[in-house]
Amino acid sequence: MADDTTQTEDSEESPAPDAPAAGGGSRVMIIAFVAVVVLLETAMFFFFVPSAEDVSALAEAKLIKSVQEGEVQAEEQASDEDKVVEFQLGRYGEIFSPHDTERTYRVELDLYGLIRNKNESKMDSEFSEKEGRLRNAIRMKIRNSSMEELGENNLGLLERGILTKCNHLLEEDLLLGVGFKSFQLMEQ
Repeated sequence: MADDTTQTEDSEESPAPDAPAAGGGSRVMIIAFVAVVVLLETAMFFFFVPSAEDVSALAEAKLIKSVQEGEVQAEEQASDEDKVVEFQLGRYGEIFSPHDTERTYRVELDLYGLIRNKNESKMDSEFSEKEGRLRNAIRMKIRNSSMEELGENNLGLLERGILTKCNHLLEEDLLLGVGFKSFQLMEQ
């Protein structure tokens, strides 16, 4: 029985040293796992996170790109504002007798003015305010023109005269030029 007691003591003692050994092994595994995770995170930080120089270079490149795009947009907007567009000044049909002859003529023309795109709203408002005065000045210029000015080769003289009269009536020289969409001179 003494042997039995020793055996029971041995059997009781044997499981005791195995239990802490099994718990120590799981602790070692947990510590190893945590160490591997920490090492992987550290390696990822060094290899995948950009350095301060890389971050500043990327920020500078983005800033330069946005400034260049802004300049391009500003240039496009400025070129759109300075773009020359046509402004309809009206159709005219005048019957007159030039000073140097007793014949009667009829002039029919469709007149447009050239303005900058940025001045279109100003021209709209001024034209609506002064349409009667502008039309009268254009009619008077047509009626007071000589046959030489009304000839096909000399229409530039008539255009300059109309431009001068119109810009004189406007607050600013909004018209850059005038032209004819159609022009007919007929003897009556």
